[in-house]
Amino acid sequence: MPIQYYIYLCLALFSIGVTGVLTRRNAIVVFMCIELMLNAVNLLLVAFSKMFHGYALIENATSTTGIDAQIFVFFIMVVAAAEVSVGLAIIVMMYRNTHSVDINFLNRLKN
Repeated sequence: MPIQYYIYLCLALFSIGVTGVLTRRNAIVVFMCIELMLNAVNLLLVAFSKMFHGYALIENATSTTGIDAQIFVFFIMVVAAAEVSVGLAIIVMMYRNTHSVDINFLNRLKN
């Protein structure tokens, strides 16, 4: 499959995520959109990794070039999981105190 298909898919997913972050006020939906953006980047990294690994295998059958991005994707997934766990804990505490998950309500918590 050509790399352009992956690029278009990742561009569409990332655009949907950015639009969701900028337009929604629900904190859970915002976190879902952030995860969508991170997964779009992960998909693109894996696609480029596969492409460069294929080119490297043509030149040398024992080459490991191009698999570094897959390791990087693993670390992105770990950081994203930690971000979601902390973010959801904050949202749960916010809901317990305010009975709302509206992001605009966070401005009132400054005082």
